[in-house]
Amino acid sequence: MPNGKSLALGILAGGVIGAACTLFNAPSSGRDFRENARLKSENLKNTVLSLKEDGMQLRDQITQTSKEGAELIKELSEDVKTSIESWKRTVAPHQKNIQKYLEQIEESLKELEEKAKVDQNTDPSQPSHEVINHQ
Repeated sequence: MPNGKSLALGILAGGVIGAACTLFNAPSSGRDFRENARLKSENLKNTVLSLKEDGMQLRDQITQTSKEGAELIKELSEDVKTSIESWKRTVAPHQKNIQKYLEQIEESLKELEEKAKVDQNTDPSQPSHEVINHQ
């Protein structure tokens, strides 16, 4: 986490420089100057400690959230896997029945085609070569 350290170091350095500039530019006696310097350094120290604590809490929250997210993804993938397996078990017997029905339909169509061919060969609209005797 080099970026966090750089950020904390930057805040600390900026705070120290800002405090020093403020102290040196303010018109005050030596005693007031030392008292102000002590108060400002305590404030700066408290601010740095607070930032450090907040950063650690944020890190812990991110770690916890990523663990929970990984756990949720694992549970979700297991649920999806279970659902797919259940669906396969439910659909498999029906697939066999559907395949049987399709085979029966194919056989029926073949029979109809053969019958249609036979009927076409014996079509009554075609003239017959039989001799009809009209007496």
